Amino acid sequence: MPLVLLLAGSLTSANAQWLFYHEKDTPMKGGKPDLIARTPRTSDGHPDLSGVWAVEHSAPGEIERLYGAAQANGPQATAGDDIRDMNKYFLNLFIDYKRGEEPIRPEWRAHEAKVRQSGVNERYSTLHCLPYAMPAKYFNIRPFKVMQTAKELGIYYEMDGNFRWIHLDGRALPEDPFSSWLGYSAGHWDGDTLVVDSNGYNDKQGLPGGHLHSEKIRFQERFTRIDFGHMDLEITVDDPEALTKPVTVKIRENLLPDTDILEYVCNEGERDTANIAEVQSSAKKAAEAKEAPAH
Repeated sequence: MPLVLLLAGSLTSANAQWLFYHEKDTPMKGGKPDLIARTPRTSDGHPDLSGVWAVEHSAPGEIERLYGAAQANGPQATAGDDIRDMNKYFLNLFIDYKRGEEPIRPEWRAHEAKVRQSGVNERYSTLHCLPYAMPAKYFNIRPFKVMQTAKELGIYYEMDGNFRWIHLDGRALPEDPFSSWLGYSAGHWDGDTLVVDSNGYNDKQGLPGGHLHSEKIRFQERFTRIDFGHMDLEITVDDPEALTKPVTVKIRENLLPDTDILEYVCNEGERDTANIAEVQSSAKKAAEAKEAPAH
């Protein structure tokens, strides 16, 4: 199968398998879903976060301004995975900082350089069908589905077919967790905001932008559904071994009504997709050379 067709098929998000299915509980106005209707609530009175959600697209021109035209208009833009539609943090969690001023410990920068030079971390690349790291799953245009009960909340990420449980039964996070791809998550309600704390992540995937993190990393997510069709998400990343201070980013997630999630199948050990990186790198270099001023 040609690479472009492979990508276009596997990265489709909005055109999910039940594209025209109408949920009977969806509030309507003028024949369309009323996305500014009141926030739905569960039987216990908490906001119901259930539904299919996708990150709000970047503002027109934002990705070009932050990352340059060569990156924004590179091969991914024509392969069904348009970077210009991503949230700005997908390419770099520290994009709000000036280069060199990211809150990364000097000794950790030296550690990162050694790891990159060794090539060890390449074996854990998502190009080999291994899971994307947190919190990159929220910054990609591919949606995620929330399923909520009183005692737990499940999230299925279309991005790489991962399913995650957030426990709402009052349990504490493990003090000595077994490191894993999606860690351990426990949540509680702070008014109408669901606060989720997570630990137990392995160090095999980096943060958006290629920076590594340690197994001491912790995340806190704050989900606030402000009306029927919009949810604010605040994410704080804290890694005392790698960062000088916690980093917090805020994004908007929009409901995708009357649709559902596509399955994602990518088997660990896949090697063909590694060719994509080579193609993208060559195209990017060509684009940058074309943009470079003549001497």
